[in-house]
Amino acid sequence: MTTSYEVAVRAEAVLGEGPTWDPVTGRLLWLDILGSRLHGYDPSTGRRTVRTTHQHVGAAKPRAGGGLVLNLRDGVGLLDPDGGFRWLRHEPVPGRRANDAAVAPDGSLWAGTMRYDEAPGGGTLSRVTGDGSAEPVLDDVAVSNGTGWSPDGTLMYYVDSPTRRVDVFAYAADGRVSDRRTLVEIEDGAGYPDGLTVDADGCVWVALWDGGAVRRYTPQGDLDRVIVLPTPRITACAFGGADLSDLYITTARVGLESPHPVAGSLLVVPGAGKGLAQPAFAG
Repeated sequence: MTTSYEVAVRAEAVLGEGPTWDPVTGRLLWLDILGSRLHGYDPSTGRRTVRTTHQHVGAAKPRAGGGLVLNLRDGVGLLDPDGGFRWLRHEPVPGRRANDAAVAPDGSLWAGTMRYDEAPGGGTLSRVTGDGSAEPVLDDVAVSNGTGWSPDGTLMYYVDSPTRRVDVFAYAADGRVSDRRTLVEIEDGAGYPDGLTVDADGCVWVALWDGGAVRRYTPQGDLDRVIVLPTPRITACAFGGADLSDLYITTARVGLESPHPVAGSLLVVPGAGKGLAQPAFAG
């Protein structure tokens, strides 16, 4: 167990989320979903950028051709290197918004959604390819959250937060998943699993919403490490830095009557482990 962390970016994000390392620009990307803001942070210089998106944004991932792919309230959009925006897939559903997303080994975007009221069965997980075609993977989730792949690409990890589980699927090269089973179930009182990342050892790091911690589980589901944090609403984590050894952690202030001073900030645990290089979106 450790409580060693630093504040990388002091902020007051309503719902900080989606830390993602961009190796091309050497920046850590992260979001304020409900604030409709896309943040960038360069740890080598301390330079920060903020861009306002025109609607709630659940995820931002680098594209193979430059720019970013955005998981937005009304669908998936492309942010070009020159700053221009265009929709890749526009399919608004009243009362629903985008949430977490991840890029699979084949370059497809696995985009999650949820209802604003978090109604069971109101969310989805879809596989979106570079040409904008989409295939539903799960259509009966509540709060689609963390998604990640094992180092060899044969397993996919997934969180539907209210279930309190981290599930694992067999993952095929053609993007199909099967053989769903529970890897970990978070005990009562420890919070809800939110975003996750997989490290070079195949271990799964899980942020705990209302749990004030990030946990590391082995591929067998054994609890291996706990990072204790001072604010309860921990939303996601990802490795970044030139050698992918620093664990960046996003936090939220939403719903907290007396938020801790670091609530809504981007935190970092230097030298926490060794992350995996993430594929860029093939679009």
